[in-house]
Amino acid sequence: MIPELKNLSDSEINLLKKIPAMVTILIAGADEQISRSELKKAVNVTNIKQSKARKELLSYYQEIAPDFEKSLNDLLASYPSDAEIRSKQVIEEIERLNDILSKVDRYWALQFVSSMKDLAKKVAEAAGGVFGYLSIGYEESKLIDLEMIKVPN
Repeated sequence: MIPELKNLSDSEINLLKKIPAMVTILIAGADEQISRSELKKAVNVTNIKQSKARKELLSYYQEIAPDFEKSLNDLLASYPSDAEIRSKQVIEEIERLNDILSKVDRYWALQFVSSMKDLAKKVAEAAGGVFGYLSIGYEESKLIDLEMIKVPN
């Protein structure tokens, strides 16, 4: 159990655990083409964060990382293949996070959102580009700030 989440319901905790996979799917699918390199980057980042995340998030990543790749693939398979429909659905689900973040420690919530934005950026950059230039595509750049997530005041 992640200590910061002790006041949440099981469904709220489950949603929180799915957010990195949802962010990955949203950003990787923004340009309509989800590449293996984007998915692999998300798995690698999540694995690294088990030991190198912000200290407030270590227990979170230690809990989600071991099953992250399977969770990501299962979640991806559950969404429609049409990029526009998928993106709308993922955004709606991510927006449900806003109510949950108001129930946890504000500092933890800030660290969590920052970590999700970091993940989004790394997934977007994984798609490539030419010699590192223009590695974040236009469609990805519109979503990378995860503006649908509101940190509580």
